[in-house]
Amino acid sequence: MGKQQKAWIARPVKSSHPSMLDSIKMELETKATDLIQNVLKPKHVLPPPEDMQFNYLIDIGMKWYRNYFYFTSTYACPDANALSPTFELRFARMEHIGDGKFNLAFMRHTDEWFVLYDGLSVDECLSTIRDDAWFMP
Repeated sequence: MGKQQKAWIARPVKSSHPSMLDSIKMELETKATDLIQNVLKPKHVLPPPEDMQFNYLIDIGMKWYRNYFYFTSTYACPDANALSPTFELRFARMEHIGDGKFNLAFMRHTDEWFVLYDGLSVDECLSTIRDDAWFMP
């Protein structure tokens, strides 16, 4: 038997996400917390309805996952046959694309993210989430 020859195999290059500075992360978290506490919660989180028949919004929050920053809404399920007393949905996504810029997307009814705005700063993203009807919790 002959010796096996070694062959070079091309590997696809992994796409690397631009790294995000901690200062940008902290700025985003601070400003997003302010937006949630002072604008979104007072506007959208209302007292429980009288009939308690349908799901209703009880909280708005945020979370990181890799290079994505999500705004989340938590709903209560008052029905006795509900699988869970609450559930969480993501309604806005900011994707860091480098240089302190973000793509801003909303969750469609098809459970797919749709990017509406490209290359926005933190302040532009947050004001868009505050004012644009596509980003309602």
